[in-house]
Amino acid sequence: MSTLAQPDLYRLIDEANARGERVVVATVAHTRGSTPQRRGAKMLFFQNGESAGTVGGGCVEAEVWAEARDAIRSGESGLHHFLLTADEASEEGMVCGGTMDIFIDVWNPHHHDEVGCLFTLEETLKSAK
Repeated sequence: MSTLAQPDLYRLIDEANARGERVVVATVAHTRGSTPQRRGAKMLFFQNGESAGTVGGGCVEAEVWAEARDAIRSGESGLHHFLLTADEASEEGMVCGGTMDIFIDVWNPHHHDEVGCLFTLEETLKSAK
């Protein structure tokens, strides 16, 4: 998976919200040490089990997936801390060994108008270039 471009992010959220589905946006808020993604990387998780984008792959992404599933059920957003120890990284064949703070943000269907506005703004700014 690759990182999400801003217009794609808004479009995917808008489409899910139009279907009446909650969406979780996971955003890398802070990193320390060696990590698979930088601050700002985003991943979307949908109620139907699909996802888009990446926050790093491997173990950390599996842990973020678990937190996202809980957030979809509970409707609660929160900041989560993930430790990528050198031992865990080497067991998984990774070279990372840092920490990541990832904000798990729940977008409810009633955000549909707000997301549509952001998407329209993004498209307007893009066409003005």
